[in-house]
Amino acid sequence: MAVVKREFGKNSKGEQAYFYEITNTAGMKAVVTDFGATLHSLYVQDKDGNFRDVVWGYDSVAEYEIDNGPYFGATVGRIANRVGGAKVTINDVEYQMETNERTNCLHSGPNCYHVRMWNTEIFETSVKFSILSPDGDQGLPGNFDISVTYAVTEDNGLKIIYEGVSDKDTFVSMTNHSYFNLNGENSDSILEHEMTVRADAYTRVNEEMIATGEILDVTGTAMDFRTAKPIGRDINNEEEPLKIGGGYDHNFVLNAHKPEEAVVTVFSNESGIVMDVFTDYPGIQIYTGNFLCDKPGKSGRIYPNRSAVALETQQFPNAANRENFPSPLLKAGEKLHTETEYRFSVK
Repeated sequence: MAVVKREFGKNSKGEQAYFYEITNTAGMKAVVTDFGATLHSLYVQDKDGNFRDVVWGYDSVAEYEIDNGPYFGATVGRIANRVGGAKVTINDVEYQMETNERTNCLHSGPNCYHVRMWNTEIFETSVKFSILSPDGDQGLPGNFDISVTYAVTEDNGLKIIYEGVSDKDTFVSMTNHSYFNLNGENSDSILEHEMTVRADAYTRVNEEMIATGEILDVTGTAMDFRTAKPIGRDINNEEEPLKIGGGYDHNFVLNAHKPEEAVVTVFSNESGIVMDVFTDYPGIQIYTGNFLCDKPGKSGRIYPNRSAVALETQQFPNAANRENFPSPLLKAGEKLHTETEYRFSVK
């Protein structure tokens, strides 16, 4: 195993960004960058022994900085997903976040972590990125020291570890916003991918995609992935959540599980690649790229709608404003530690 560092490009401030290639002994390779602590590429072996890049991204720093509306590969925080009214209350004090989606805040606003330069530490099998998010950053309290570690394991997993501490009570829900297509860069659809989601319920949203606090049973609906089915089988059903989201763009309430139990499994019959997702978070946002809108990407590729799926492990969306949801509050001095792994195999 090894980590190789090479130049990527410069941001608008003239700061040099680098790629870090993390490879295991089987040849699986993750390419990450200190610009945004972003996952740029992920090369996974298919059933024929060939390696395919299974995540979407860009060729230049400028595109990640200026044009990354889809959040390709992004590290998102402090609060992933949508905050209704862009307001939260902590210890009876209301905090105003920046609005960037109507009157709401998506992924902590326009100054999200994915457009910042991160500090870097290189280890034998991993790369650790870190920044200080100062008190008042994104409208939230506390000096928040946060790190994101990417590690490629010997059992072909990409492990993402989030650690941090704040000197004031604050809300935290970190995630990674990579888009996956297990057929690789030449594919333009994930609708034939089979997916299993070990969740009996999902969180309802209103017409602005803000979680209402209601938790709904998936039984008898298009939201039921407890038995493997193609992602596209029910995606055009005339059910409320699908009409609001233009497809799947919802938080699934994960069933109680042990750390070694996968919460989501995705399989491509074409490549033979299986991806299992492991996490200690209570929820996962599954977004089927309904609004990629032929976005230009790596190597001149065009990414049409529903060409990849994002699997964003997280605290429940808008949990800061929903008392019945698990609280995303990180107390002052409390240490944040949460892990998500995307593990690959073939069949």
